[in-house]
Amino acid sequence: MGIWQGRSRRKTTGGRLRPNRKKLRFEIARELQHATIGAGTVKRYRVRGANEKRRILTARSINVYDPATKSMKVAKVVTVRENPANPNYVQRNVITRGAILETDIGLVQVRSRPGQDGVLNGVRVERASAA
Repeated sequence: MGIWQGRSRRKTTGGRLRPNRKKLRFEIARELQHATIGAGTVKRYRVRGANEKRRILTARSINVYDPATKSMKVAKVVTVRENPANPNYVQRNVITRGAILETDIGLVQVRSRPGQDGVLNGVRVERASAA
């Protein structure tokens, strides 16, 4: 079942809006496919204008920028520590932008959008209370 991203059929007051047209194809969103920790698979999909986006389905490693040393490193992802998008994503190890991941070099905040960019980038963070 598709997700429709068009205008609501109700007014802000609760009254009914009578639509002057049917649903259009560009108003239909894609099904949710969350990035999780796993083998490392990327899916390509076509977007408007015959362009292409990439979506990470599973990721094993992340490109980490360390502000202290000003260098980039590739780190192995261990688990998801925090996720401000949804508290249930921590239990399911779902990776979104802004999530705090535990890696082999420390805590990392995800700065890319895995569902749109097709790459997993992050910045190393120092936290007093990591739990």
